[in-house]
Amino acid sequence: MSRCAPSRDSARPRSTSRMSARTRGMHKARRRRPRRATRLQVSAWAAHATLPPMEPQERVRTALAALGLPSEIVCFDGTTATAQEAADAVGCELGQIVKTLFFLADGRPTIALVAGDRQVDTSALAELLGVGRKKLKMGAPTEVLEFTGFQVGGVAPVGHLHRPDVVVDESLGRFEWVWAAAGAHNAVFEAVTRDLVAAIHGQWAAITKEPA
Repeated sequence: MSRCAPSRDSARPRSTSRMSARTRGMHKARRRRPRRATRLQVSAWAAHATLPPMEPQERVRTALAALGLPSEIVCFDGTTATAQEAADAVGCELGQIVKTLFFLADGRPTIALVAGDRQVDTSALAELLGVGRKKLKMGAPTEVLEFTGFQVGGVAPVGHLHRPDVVVDESLGRFEWVWAAAGAHNAVFEAVTRDLVAAIHGQWAAITKEPA
């Protein structure tokens, strides 16, 4: 589709029902455990621009297509800004929602992709990034917008204004398919977990814990 238009009713889109049924069935099959990272290596292209300025959802669609991933974006009348809201709208498990979180590690931009039912273990993430815990901070909304081009609540794992280093919560490996924000507070897309991670050069790591 060339444009993501909100659905005409409060129910999830027809295609979403099909995808969700497939998702619920396929996530049960365990895959080989991702290789755990010991320390993130800064990628050579981390600071390079990735896409020219364009509308957020169009950047996501363009990036998905360029990466060889399905580029269909699904929009809802209601918000999908939080993981729970997105899971409710899509009809999937909370853990299948990818939270794309922006951090500064001693000033170095890093994106953490985290399962919706987990929270970041900042000590583990700081150790992985090779910085002290006090040198790791979550980006402010203005910093998130400046670096990624997305507002908080709609940050996608692709289509950033600048290419970040990407660390991936290894617990996402539980699921064959996941859903992620698509550049707006009511837009999401579905992807094969390992295809998405491979396409964005994500590094699997144990960086999360169960919510308190």
